[in-house]
Amino acid sequence: MAFWFNARSDQAAESLGRCLLEEPRQKAGAPDLVLYVGDRFPQWREGEPRRINLDQWRVPDLVGEIADTTLATDLDEKKQIYAALQIPEYWVIDVMGRRVLAFQLHEDGKYQQCLHSSALTNLPIALIDQTLQRLSEGTNISAANWFAQQIANLPKSADLPESSDFLESSDSTEG
Repeated sequence: MAFWFNARSDQAAESLGRCLLEEPRQKAGAPDLVLYVGDRFPQWREGEPRRINLDQWRVPDLVGEIADTTLATDLDEKKQIYAALQIPEYWVIDVMGRRVLAFQLHEDGKYQQCLHSSALTNLPIALIDQTLQRLSEGTNISAANWFAQQIANLPKSADLPESSDFLESSDSTEG
């Protein structure tokens, strides 16, 4: 994600990990990735628990899970938790399948798989999939350089995704 924000230096963001998102007396989740776009994000003092109380802070713009052995749980239980917490965008990075499954929350409270990120304005999810494929064929650095070149060529301002940017619902993408 650092490459994305380096290419868009006018956009502030903070990537947090290893923290607990919670609505007290409701649901809680501990995603591998927590992304706040903009300048209002949680900060902790040294020694404080890394908890984000969603009664005190806005919800993150995107959360993600890295699924090596947890794909089924990430696509079911965790997706339901993040939908209940009203996280607008949820990614599951399928390590074995070398793909990203990206979902956006709809007004009905369910996630629908999407082709472009709204948190990372109009980033094509297929570009991340292609980068993951390149990781298996070359080095981390060559894949990162390729990704950086691709995002440098994307338009900096983009329209909001249209309904055609969403995949049809199926049992595996609802939640």
